[in-house]
Amino acid sequence: MLLAHLVAAIAGPLLVRAMGRNAFFLLALVPGASAVWLATIDPLSLADAPRDVVTPWIPAFGIELAFRLDPLSWVMAMIATAIGALVMLYCARYFKDTEPGLGRFAGVLTAFAGAMIGLVLADDVMMLYVFWELTTVFSYLLIGHYQDKQSSRRAAMNALISTTAGGLAMLVGLLMFAQAAGSMRISAIMAAPIWEGAGPFLITAMLLVLAGALSKSALVPTHFWLPGAMAAPTPVSAYLHAAAMVKAGIYLILRLAPAIAPLEAISIVIAVLGAATMLLGGWRALRQTDIKLLLAYGTVSQLGFLAAVSGLATDDAVLAGVAMLIAHSVFKAPLFMVVGIIDKKFGTRDLRMLSGVGRAAPVVAIIGTISAASMAAVPPLYGFVAKEAIYAALWEAGTWQRALLIALVAGSILTVAYSWRFVRGAFGRAPGAPSVATPEISPLYWLAPALITLGSVGLPFVAGDVEKVAGSISAGLPGEGEGIHLVVIPHLGVPLLLSALTLGLGALLCVLARPMERLQKAVSPMTWGRDGVEDWVDAERGFRRLMRGVDKLAIAVTPLFQRGSLPYTLGTMLLVLILLASPITIARSPVPDNLVLFHHPAELLILPVAVAAAIGAARSRRRLRAVFLISVTGYAVALLFLVAGAVDVATTQVLVETALTVVLVLVLRRLPIHFSRRPLRIGALGRWGIAIGTAVVLCGGALYAADARYQAPLGPQLIEPAYEVGGGHNVVNVALVDARVWDTMGEIGVLLVVATGVASLIFVTRREQGISRVRDLDADTSIWRRRADAPLPQNALNFDARPDEVTGSNRWRTWLSAGLTLAPERRMVILEVVTRLGFPLIMLFSVYLLMAGHNYPGGGFAGGLVAGLGLALRYLAGGRYELSEAAPVQAGFVLGLGMAIAVAASVLPLLFGGTIFATATPVVHVPVLGELEFPSALIFDIGVYLVVVGVLLDFLRSLGAQIDQQQEVENDVR
Repeated sequence: MLLAHLVAAIAGPLLVRAMGRNAFFLLALVPGASAVWLATIDPLSLADAPRDVVTPWIPAFGIELAFRLDPLSWVMAMIATAIGALVMLYCARYFKDTEPGLGRFAGVLTAFAGAMIGLVLADDVMMLYVFWELTTVFSYLLIGHYQDKQSSRRAAMNALISTTAGGLAMLVGLLMFAQAAGSMRISAIMAAPIWEGAGPFLITAMLLVLAGALSKSALVPTHFWLPGAMAAPTPVSAYLHAAAMVKAGIYLILRLAPAIAPLEAISIVIAVLGAATMLLGGWRALRQTDIKLLLAYGTVSQLGFLAAVSGLATDDAVLAGVAMLIAHSVFKAPLFMVVGIIDKKFGTRDLRMLSGVGRAAPVVAIIGTISAASMAAVPPLYGFVAKEAIYAALWEAGTWQRALLIALVAGSILTVAYSWRFVRGAFGRAPGAPSVATPEISPLYWLAPALITLGSVGLPFVAGDVEKVAGSISAGLPGEGEGIHLVVIPHLGVPLLLSALTLGLGALLCVLARPMERLQKAVSPMTWGRDGVEDWVDAERGFRRLMRGVDKLAIAVTPLFQRGSLPYTLGTMLLVLILLASPITIARSPVPDNLVLFHHPAELLILPVAVAAAIGAARSRRRLRAVFLISVTGYAVALLFLVAGAVDVATTQVLVETALTVVLVLVLRRLPIHFSRRPLRIGALGRWGIAIGTAVVLCGGALYAADARYQAPLGPQLIEPAYEVGGGHNVVNVALVDARVWDTMGEIGVLLVVATGVASLIFVTRREQGISRVRDLDADTSIWRRRADAPLPQNALNFDARPDEVTGSNRWRTWLSAGLTLAPERRMVILEVVTRLGFPLIMLFSVYLLMAGHNYPGGGFAGGLVAGLGLALRYLAGGRYELSEAAPVQAGFVLGLGMAIAVAASVLPLLFGGTIFATATPVVHVPVLGELEFPSALIFDIGVYLVVVGVLLDFLRSLGAQIDQQQEVENDVR
């Protein structure tokens, strides 16, 4: 199911582009087929034998791709898939083909459906969190669908921040659960014997998890984001905020019921917040004139109702809560769909302007009236059956649950009142408003809400079966009481009398609608509030106030540390490092007991050179001198590696240092020659203090890290496996492309990102322009030429790139292909000759390093650096056109090809029955040469080689050729 939704989400934009809004018919097949498959499974059988699918993901941390289908996840998945399919059918007529961003909307909605299914099936803590946050991100995109509307953008941001903050708290709590239970599996955590007599640790963890659940289901004080989310298209409201996303918090409460049951204090917290949310949502719903916003506050109220009941975590309460969860889905989704039809066909959602909709659209009115009646718990609809079960469960529970029952009855009275307000306002006559015209409504438009409404009518006939499924979810929980049942005709008793009281008082509120409106207006803080008091009592305004406070704090704090000065920023970081390390350093002895001053006499010659170069770089005022002195320290480090016998590391260090020097020299062309002067002596002393302190901390850390070894080095043990498993004698290279290949894959990914970032800083428009070849240039093209100097010889300026058969054999020749594109005074003939002779040898040497790296010093990284330095030599000798002749390809293509080859090397073993990055070393018999070994890791090394070449080529094009052009333009302007 998850893979099918993923594929459909990716294909959604393409299908919409090809088929328009009719693409939703095809997309509906995915959740529809999932619902059909789920319907073939007996949920009662899942109670004793849940279906588990487990694949190891990160074994070191016990994280698995674990999915579990049990009765609760079956119910939630059925709601998500069945209603999801019908919502997509509804989308096929709700939107027009010209709807902006329809393809993106289709893909995101399908992806959200898949994320919701993954959330309810996840049985691993990290998997649950991943899908939890995916629903958050996708809902953010769906709520903000109308990007040109400020209300949509603000509502999307409110929902994102509120639910993400709760999600982060939930993650911490779940990890605390996992640590206490010794397992990342949610089923194992719930079954662990840690909940009886739970201490502050587990109670804190439970409160953190509930923070995520309650924010997701929009309970007080985060209730404000859900009504604001009504700025989204109506299908989003019908699915995310009636049948899917907001149910995630209720689902999590039900999933945690075995852990909540022993913690009565937690149940009381949930009950109080749920009851407060129900009352507040119902009260606010009675004030709304926008029928969609009325339903939104009704959803807030119903979610509080569900949370309060589910949080009791008793057998009866959970059974009734699951029944009400189903009821809410089947009456609220069609209500939102009906609002969408009214909005599209009659052009308004204001109940003061809607008059006669019931006569103009009778089928729509019937659907909306039945669903609203089920929401108000009018018998014999399914909403009444579920609410009656809740009343019975709370009454039978006794003690403080009866006090909760009184609050929920009051909230249910408000539910009856706003249900009638919706029906009268949407389908009745509005005083003073003209009657609406009769529109043409396609049956496909109202078919989806009609099918969902059948649930409110038909489920009472199968109430016994629903009770069995809900009972399998609640089985094993404490507080069985009298054992409640889902029945259409309940026994005479207090619960039935409370239902009658709810309907009677609700009807009285409907009759007293106008006095009630005046009362609400009188007690509203918007009426009597002064001096911004509404900012403190209105949750949304309070949230905005909090966000403004965070912005102000950020504005005040950021300049203290981010001053736009690189020395200041670097100094701050290093100073923090010194302060953190100093206490440990002071507590230790000055030097380890087993300190060895030097291993080889050559170190006594190399180290003073490195120290002198480092001090000289720090004292230098010329940038170029500082760069070369820094390079001296790098080469000195390479010599130390060489003395220690680390030939591969020394080679790489030399090549990296050389490449870095070239890049820095290119950058220096756009920087002042000298560093800025620092007139204050105290500033210089401070910088020297930070520098010396950092050196002491880093050197001390290295010494004590070496002294902390408590096991024998692994190096000697890798020599034999490197040849037997990796097929190479060079242990370092085999480790990089075989044993630690995932590290290397990540490193070349970082290189690709770095190249992209550097290029984006230099290129003004596109990342890279087309490759200009010499044959495409004008005959008088010359770069870096003097403009106002004495005339130069004509034969030094003319350049003919035509082939020999056109110009004859006596045409002007140069050592390099594009040598004459440089102005004569910029050319160095000796460098051109050296480049012409040395470049083929350099490239041949780079290929040798690539091929020989598995057995001798070298490898793809070193070979790529040598090839990149060869290209740098061509550029320095002949300019940017010479670079194009040396590498007539886009750097991005080389980078992408290298990464593609590296990825191909990872998945290729799967085609032969192996695992990712599995190693093979086939032996090939070659005439004359004999037997040659070709390890499969060589393919990955070729990818590394190309990525490194692409990075250096990108640097030369951006920091070299592009800056050349910018400076030439500046010279022309002057």
